[in-house]
Amino acid sequence: MDTEEWSMNAFIFFLLFQFCTSIDTIMPTKFITDGDILVSTGEKFALGFFSPGSSRDRYLGIWYNKISEQTPVWVANRETPLKNSNGGVVTINGDGNLVVFDRNQNSTVLWSTNVTNHHNDKDSIAKLLDSGNLVLIEAHSQRVLWQSFDYPADTFIPGMTLGQSKKMGMRWLLTSWKSRNDPARGNYWYALDPRGSPQFFVYKGLTPYWRSGPWIGKGLNGLPEMARPLVSNVSLVNHDGEVYITYSLFNDSILSRIILDETGSLHVLIWIKAINRWNSFGRAPRDRCDDYGHCGPYGRCTTNDVMECECLPGFEPKSLRDWNLRDWSAGCVRKRVQECGKGEGFLKLSREKVPDTLISLVDNSLNLKECKKKCLSNCSCKAYTNSDFNGGGIGCITWYGELMDIREFINGEQDLYVRVDSIEIANARKSKGFLGKKRNLAILVVAIVVGLFLLVSSGYCLLKKMIKKKGVTENQRNPDMSLFNLATSATSFGDSPGMGLLECR
Repeated sequence: MDTEEWSMNAFIFFLLFQFCTSIDTIMPTKFITDGDILVSTGEKFALGFFSPGSSRDRYLGIWYNKISEQTPVWVANRETPLKNSNGGVVTINGDGNLVVFDRNQNSTVLWSTNVTNHHNDKDSIAKLLDSGNLVLIEAHSQRVLWQSFDYPADTFIPGMTLGQSKKMGMRWLLTSWKSRNDPARGNYWYALDPRGSPQFFVYKGLTPYWRSGPWIGKGLNGLPEMARPLVSNVSLVNHDGEVYITYSLFNDSILSRIILDETGSLHVLIWIKAINRWNSFGRAPRDRCDDYGHCGPYGRCTTNDVMECECLPGFEPKSLRDWNLRDWSAGCVRKRVQECGKGEGFLKLSREKVPDTLISLVDNSLNLKECKKKCLSNCSCKAYTNSDFNGGGIGCITWYGELMDIREFINGEQDLYVRVDSIEIANARKSKGFLGKKRNLAILVVAIVVGLFLLVSSGYCLLKKMIKKKGVTENQRNPDMSLFNLATSATSFGDSPGMGLLECR
């Protein structure tokens, strides 16, 4: 091989090597334009410009690379699209920031990572990882300057975190799109409230719309299906000023995402390759009982009841008129003034979404018996339960204000113990004791008797109609005989005890 041929082969190899190693990377000397895409090393995610729905505006986004339905998981210039333009350019500027500009509009910068790098090294690269995370890295030190996972849009994917870190000064939350055609921030957002026992909320503006319930060791209390994980493992970190939730998949070949849509609903979606579409594996809110505070203070929502709402033991509707009109927003109040320390106790409610934990205290060192003792010793304590259901139930949550946003689940696991006075305790014992059993037995006997009576009476009426019809037919053939049969039948049935009370039509 001569020198010229060797040089040409080396040059071709260099170009191929540079192309193969930079397909997932943007460098100061390499930019991408509208129509180009960056693909992660394992070809799982792609980055490029796209137009959502029927919109003609262009956005820089990240989507799944190998599925038929383009599904963005992150958008850079949500609020500043390229208007009817295909002049989008993504590059590293002189300050080492990743920027998006429109070359058709005097190269106006529409979006930037906006990182202040105090080091002398301004040489940065942007790399799309197989997790779907876009990272801006200091070229020589490999220090991460910025990452897209710190600035979520409406989508939560494995490896991301939602919550907050005081140490890092970060808060990770989801914000809905305005519409399917517009990824700008919409009316809903999903964020952690770390006060009391940490829990997540969907807010509409500043108003709570849905609440997840607290973390109970193997999931969020308001999402009982999380306690039986099928494809993912969800975990909560609560340590040293950091409180956040994250999740991973048992099988990396599965595509899973959680989105907050434009109506404020959270959806857990999994891509089903056989049918080429996203299937829903859960959503919240799922019904009216999931609406925050649907039954008001000290109210409890149950989907098995026609009225939906009922008051907690020891409470009654604050406004009976509104309650009967199915307006439960005012909630309930105590039936009587409660005297602390005079025969009080607790009644258990099963399979509950526990109250808003904003005004609660958590002590993971106590068991349930010790938790009861702690609550009973404080006149301000309204209710208690376990804080962690791992190992059969440990830890303690106690409430010290209004009990708000409680509901019953069909498949829930957590019990709630509500403080009541001595009268409620006595009534509960009666309903479970001998008198209560006698009353339940009497109700059962009456129900059976009424049911049998209705069954017999229906049979009687049907038989009487059949005999009458038969008598008419026989009368046409033999008037004397049919008259005898009809009279005999009417006598044998009509004179039976109790049958005179019936009138068949």
